[in-house]
Amino acid sequence: MAKRTTHRSTAGKKLYAVRDAEGQFKDIQTYERAHRADLAKTSKAEAAAKKTAKATKATKATKATKATKATKATKATKATKATKATKATKATKATKATKGRKATKKR
Repeated sequence: MAKRTTHRSTAGKKLYAVRDAEGQFKDIQTYERAHRADLAKTSKAEAAAKKTAKATKATKATKATKATKATKATKATKATKATKATKATKATKATKATKGRKATKKR
């Protein structure tokens, strides 16, 4: 980017002036317009930082999603095992109770 120098217009507005290699004015803008254009323009460093941040955010989101899925799968597995264990326990108790009744009836 060419170096800009500041001047004042006859109306008193601040101006930015860019000169070429020969010293002739290449571009003259009001400070207000030039500043607004600078703010609207994204620098290479800002663009790289934004890209890195976006990639990092996507990676974190992916890891979080995988962790959530793994947690849900683990919980589901534990719940299934608990349910099976509960059913097995109930079945065992029912069988024992039935056998106890049969033994009592036979006497």
